[in-house]
Amino acid sequence: MGEKSAQKRKYILDKARVVFSEKGYKNVTMKDIVDACEISRGGLYLYFSSTQELFLAVLEDEVDEDDEEAVVAALSGDASAGDMLAIFLKEQKKAILRKKNNLTVATYEYFSVHKVSTKDNPLKNQFDTAVRIVEKLIENGVETGEFYCENPVGCARNLMYVVEGLKILSKTIGVSEEAIDRELMYVLEGLVPDDMNS
Repeated sequence: MGEKSAQKRKYILDKARVVFSEKGYKNVTMKDIVDACEISRGGLYLYFSSTQELFLAVLEDEVDEDDEEAVVAALSGDASAGDMLAIFLKEQKKAILRKKNNLTVATYEYFSVHKVSTKDNPLKNQFDTAVRIVEKLIENGVETGEFYCENPVGCARNLMYVVEGLKILSKTIGVSEEAIDRELMYVLEGLVPDDMNS
């Protein structure tokens, strides 16, 4: 794909992301995307053949922007594991509270209707990446004595289940910033050795 084609594809994905975040998944048509992009129907079909293909490309585009490499690189620097975990969770909190361009509703609409193999599921890949990041941060914190944890992967998975649950709550019944802080802090307090809690 040439540079101009890549730019056009990225433009379509950016516009489609906005449409999916506003309308969900099941209410979006190819015409909605054509209108948002201000291109011809044929121009859109050169890149994507259906809303399903387009939505999966939007999700994959979002997953490609993950920060695993940045966290691993930062761990080799001066920041403590606790500081890095705090930065990671701050980003997760922003995603939970994000009102604009939030794909949570569209994502759950899509996956409630379409069965996607575990291997090809971008949502699962994103979740697994986040678990690996948190696990690595916890392991580093344990090594430095900053954290105490007998099961870093279990703790990491639990923390990401809490984050995913908060994302759903924020779009269904609503959740306050204070509630998010409280739930994340509850999990983090379990990592701090008892002698540091005193």
